[in-house]
Amino acid sequence: MSFPGFLRYYALMHALVYVLQVVRPDIGALLEFDRARIFSGEVWRLVTFLFSSSGFAGTGMMGILFFFFMVMIAFMMNDALEGAWGVFKTSLFHYCGMLGLIIANFLFPNAMAGSGFLIYGTSFLAFATLFPRVEFLMFFILPVQVRFLAMIQAGLMILGVLGNWLLLPFFLIGCANYLIWAGIPALRGTAQIIESKQRRKRFNAAKETEERAFHTCASCDRTDVTDPGLEFRVGSDGREYCSDHLRE
Repeated sequence: MSFPGFLRYYALMHALVYVLQVVRPDIGALLEFDRARIFSGEVWRLVTFLFSSSGFAGTGMMGILFFFFMVMIAFMMNDALEGAWGVFKTSLFHYCGMLGLIIANFLFPNAMAGSGFLIYGTSFLAFATLFPRVEFLMFFILPVQVRFLAMIQAGLMILGVLGNWLLLPFFLIGCANYLIWAGIPALRGTAQIIESKQRRKRFNAAKETEERAFHTCASCDRTDVTDPGLEFRVGSDGREYCSDHLRE
């Protein structure tokens, strides 16, 4: 069940198909998702569609540089996620992502070209959620924390949805692995941190109030700070009481 280095091999497979498309540009058509052809027996398309758009960046120098950095970043993300989650959980994360893309392409009228790159997208979002302060050097000069890059990616996805609302359910299914493994747990953890800070603030406020109080009733614990109108007297036992409990 576990697949150590899954994202490494996934990126290398993309690179291999990219090289094949340089030699034979029409190979993408043999690999892309085609519902009718899958039902007619070409079941390999259930997997190969993930790599069918490898040559979308072109075969020039920019395309080569794009794939080089994509593979390097995929290697880094793979090691970071496996270090944080372990091999088994990371493997399930990627399996869920692939399954989500297969389901999404089956459910929607037209298969989404290049949807296999969403595996990198969800991995990048998970990486940014777990390690938000890691810095990338943009253009080898400008240091940018990965959380800001993830925000840009999320913003582009939102803009895509605004342009075509059919993309919303597609992205929700395709990004379900991120939501389950990283997104929702991160929101839950943030809520717990906020609640913990609020509890600490209330505790410190109560503690500070008690420290500032000059009079405290030995019976009801009310003070001259919480109830400024109360009168306090010392009882026969030497303890201090408010006017409501002094006679007792």
